[in-house]
Amino acid sequence: SRCLFIKIIVKFRRWDIKSSYFMNENTKNSTNISKVTYFSSLKYPDFLRMWLASLFAGSSHWGLIVIRGWVVYQISDSSMYVGLVTFAALIPMVVINPFIGYLADKFQRRRILQIMFFVNFIHNLGLAILYFMDLIVPWHLVVLAFVQGTARASQMPSGQALIPNIVPKENLLNAVALNMSTVHATRLLGPLAIAPFLSYIGSNEDSINGTDIAFFICTGFYALSFIFALMIRNTSSGKISSESFFEGFAEGIRYVHSNKPILIIIMLTTLHCMLTMSFESVLPYFSVNKLGAEGAAVSFLMMCVGVGALNASIFLAGTSSEKLKGRLFYYFAILSGLAPVLLSLSTNLLLSMFATMLMGLGQAGFMIISTTIIQIMSPDYIRGRIAGIYAMYAGGSMALFNFLNGFVADFIDPGYSLAIQGIFFTLLVIIYRKQEVLKNVYSGKSYALNQG
Repeated sequence: SRCLFIKIIVKFRRWDIKSSYFMNENTKNSTNISKVTYFSSLKYPDFLRMWLASLFAGSSHWGLIVIRGWVVYQISDSSMYVGLVTFAALIPMVVINPFIGYLADKFQRRRILQIMFFVNFIHNLGLAILYFMDLIVPWHLVVLAFVQGTARASQMPSGQALIPNIVPKENLLNAVALNMSTVHATRLLGPLAIAPFLSYIGSNEDSINGTDIAFFICTGFYALSFIFALMIRNTSSGKISSESFFEGFAEGIRYVHSNKPILIIIMLTTLHCMLTMSFESVLPYFSVNKLGAEGAAVSFLMMCVGVGALNASIFLAGTSSEKLKGRLFYYFAILSGLAPVLLSLSTNLLLSMFATMLMGLGQAGFMIISTTIIQIMSPDYIRGRIAGIYAMYAGGSMALFNFLNGFVADFIDPGYSLAIQGIFFTLLVIIYRKQEVLKNVYSGKSYALNQG
């Protein structure tokens, strides 16, 4: 038994040495890397640890969106308030991401992840206690949504910047797809974990109810994410030495806006997030007013988004063809625009679940490939700032349109807004498909684009 234990320890040390090796060698071609398979990046121990941390954090995040949206809708009876809470959770991507991107190029990226996972654990614990003690009011949810959104927004550029340091270049699409599965596919896992309890909201005022349990489940998920984040050993950072945040951020802005391929992909992704992904604030309205259902229906709709996203993530994780990736990028963009139209026309739960599954498929597929393209074109010394700017534009557009869609839903059927926005994005994709940069991307020539 003692010999077996020693062998296991030696094996883990060898994995750690291999993981650290890729910190400096990630841009070199390797002839020893086996053919990419669906889960090949998970053999690198630091990536596995980060993936598990992100998996539990994502499950908590999406579970919390369902619970928080339903609770605030119950308290306020207003989609506008749901939109305000969603806005508070997303707006940190505009305010915080550029600063975190700068920090990810200056300090160890793993430390930023660890701190942010801990902040979200404390936030969730406080929110669960407030609700359990029946002290929660709408403005609490707005403020706490901002805290949670700040930590969540800080996690994303740090994690994205770390990936190329812990897997080889040949595995980058696979690693990004697996990492993005923790963002998109956890829309299934998080709501699935809490769905059985939402039916018991307010069932017994004298004891713990289903919503209390759901909040504590989300808290437990963040505790696990923090534990796995502490196990990450890679110490990579960028190459910022002494300049101020404003100088570093300005350098990132100049780089993005002077690099035409990166700028076009970021702008297309921003429009995608704005016009096809800003729907969470109106799901409670759909559940109650169009489907005649309650909180569990919100969870079911979000779960179906997760089912579609999971399928996109798994499929792309096993895709190595650049040509196929380019074609799929175009088709996923079209699907992202058309699927919300189907949801807007639906009046029954099954059709709505099918529509949201298509939305998840298109949205996750598009975002995985766009993130991979940005990673490919970003030099390591400035990758954190590019990731921060990318998330700032995309997240800011989602925050604004989630609030606007929630506000409009108090006056007119939000289905009209979702349909118009989806159709508009589809037309933009079709009209500009032959633009020089996009034509290269759609034909699978992302690697040939200028990398600055």
